[in-house]
Amino acid sequence: MSGVVQAADETWKTDDHFLHPWQDVTAMDRDEWTHLEASGGIYVRDSKGNQLIDGPGGMWCVNVGHGREEIVEAVAGQMRKLSYFSPWSMASTASSELAQRLTAMTPGDLNTVFFTTGGSTAVDSALRFVFFYNNCLGRPEKKHIISRVNAYHGSTYLTASCSGKMREKAQMDMIEDTIHFLPCPKPKDRAADMSVEAFCDEKVADLENKILELGADKVAAFIAEPVLASGGVIIPPEGYYKRCHEICKKHDVLFIADEVVTAFGRLGYYFASEDVFGVTPDLLTTAKGLTSGYLPLGALFISDRLIEEIKSVSNEPRSFFSGFTYSGHPVSVAAAQANLDIFENDKLLEHVREISPYFANALKSLSDLPVVTDVRVQGMMAAVECELDAGTPDENRDTGFTAKVDAICQELGLLVRPTYNACVMSPPLTITKAEIDDLVAKLREGITRAMQIED
Repeated sequence: MSGVVQAADETWKTDDHFLHPWQDVTAMDRDEWTHLEASGGIYVRDSKGNQLIDGPGGMWCVNVGHGREEIVEAVAGQMRKLSYFSPWSMASTASSELAQRLTAMTPGDLNTVFFTTGGSTAVDSALRFVFFYNNCLGRPEKKHIISRVNAYHGSTYLTASCSGKMREKAQMDMIEDTIHFLPCPKPKDRAADMSVEAFCDEKVADLENKILELGADKVAAFIAEPVLASGGVIIPPEGYYKRCHEICKKHDVLFIADEVVTAFGRLGYYFASEDVFGVTPDLLTTAKGLTSGYLPLGALFISDRLIEEIKSVSNEPRSFFSGFTYSGHPVSVAAAQANLDIFENDKLLEHVREISPYFANALKSLSDLPVVTDVRVQGMMAAVECELDAGTPDENRDTGFTAKVDAICQELGLLVRPTYNACVMSPPLTITKAEIDDLVAKLREGITRAMQIED
């Protein structure tokens, strides 16, 4: 989207009747949007026929790339075979087979999957399951949730309340009495005289201190993205995630891993919590890369331990009264199966682990630009932070500069996702070294030209 740079050609058009996520409702008749009409590989094509690198990978999700006929054919075949079933009263072979395949991939004892419609509903379901679990165990007061500033967990009432992007909470009602935020674990913003190791100690202590302040008998769960994606690809210090998990175990607080972005190859593994960070969570959520964005599908994975503890307290029925009309939708499930087949056939996880250091080095080459103050990369997700007003808190920093970079980059053939004062990149995992070079060259020119406008 651009509300900053107006374009003369017809590629940029208003979209008067479609209220987009996060859109200023007072500007619907003025906001201009790039209209996309086609895609293939790492590219999308706009309504004027211009080809653009899909830098954000859709919304962190087009992991296997655009235009994969394997997924198209699988979806069409499933529609012809079974287009829908009610998950309340029936089962479907397609959904059962995907559940079995996925739980064979998950870490530890996460052997139960609850299918949802996307990431927000997966996280919402995780939080609701936490409340359900404590009610079953006779602990109705154990309902407080701890999250972090700059975290993003979804757009339902409950998940938005747990999200810590504070400027986005204005004008929106949120749950406030039982949801608590820790300071952001962003190493760049630590005190000038503090080491990264000391900063990590401080951020871990923040969690334990908050649990003790509230009372461990009141705290139900800590929810954390391994990398804070929508907050600007914030990578906590090494060891932070694992140490937070240990604090949770110590105080009988459930650990929810929000892997809506980081799962399915974004960090080089199907799930990053265990393979990258050494953590086996109690609950794990995912979506996005599960179908590579071809169709909506999310999933919540639940520990066997939690199920067994619920079973052990009583012989009475314990129904989890939550679900969606499209839970385990057979057509979305078919897209997920074909997507996973592509991962296996193309050895995509191996490709990510091989190419991600090249991706990191290429983006870090932009550090010589005077406006670039930080380049954060893990796996195939990155943020190039640009500051015209260094020293200003994140929530107050100007977003106009990165919006200008995005508009200029679109002229050059690259989509950028401006996130506050950072240019975010999460391209399809199929990207090659030559395509990375092209992406970085376009981003360099976009930042350089935006700097010249500011001067």
